[in-house]
Amino acid sequence: MTETTATWPLSGFGDEVDPDPNVQAAVLLALGASHIEVRSAWGVNVSELSTEQVKELKVILDGAGLKVSAVASPIGKVDISLPVAHEVDRLKQIISVAKTLETPYIRIFSYFRAETQSAEDIREDVMERMAALAAEAEAAGVVLLHENEKGIYGDTPEHVLDLLQTVNSPALRMAWDNANFVQVGAKPFTDGYDKLRPYLEYFQVKDAIAATGEVVPAGKGDGELDATIAALKADGYSGFASLEPHLASAHELGGFSGPVAFGAAARAFAALAAKNGVELV
Repeated sequence: MTETTATWPLSGFGDEVDPDPNVQAAVLLALGASHIEVRSAWGVNVSELSTEQVKELKVILDGAGLKVSAVASPIGKVDISLPVAHEVDRLKQIISVAKTLETPYIRIFSYFRAETQSAEDIREDVMERMAALAAEAEAAGVVLLHENEKGIYGDTPEHVLDLLQTVNSPALRMAWDNANFVQVGAKPFTDGYDKLRPYLEYFQVKDAIAATGEVVPAGKGDGELDATIAALKADGYSGFASLEPHLASAHELGGFSGPVAFGAAARAFAALAAKNGVELV
């Protein structure tokens, strides 16, 4: 009996390659990607792109034959002290970007807190804000993908599960990131996979070393990428795999790798995927 092969559309954060979307598209195509994840273009974050810039970006990507897997927004990467409407209003603008770029997915986060506050201190405010964002998204027909970023409420597997169960909206799902779990002291697959799999709708490819938090290519760290890929394949996952290597630098609104390091990250992931019977397209 021949083992079946899964097929996952390959995407990646274009601005990890270069600020110029023409270069972003060329490199992603050369690496075999069919999609691109849009976080910034020409050095401008998606939350600040003009209508004309978004239209120009669409023309460039259409010309290259690349589709958009998700808009990687900074929504929720703000302090919890800001009013509910602050991020809801920003989300409305991001939704218009997603509509123009023809993707239903918008990546978001679940708020920073002050150094004097614990996760429990902000829990109620987080749930109120995330429920408002989810309601806005549901009304617009888009899906919010919460990324398990370090330093926000939804950082550990337990907090992510609490968030998704409490908001309980079909418009709020999870963008799974192994490296980010490692950086908050969790074992991604061991501690989080079973409980979070029902909500896992998007796979961000990144690995990290537990002792230092350093981000490394897939399979080179403690992110249990091999086990995660194997389980996703066994579960019938057919969603996006989006490369976010962060191999040269990382900052609050993103990271950078450059074409060479991005290529190394892509090849490392492709090798792990092939080992587990996953074809990237």
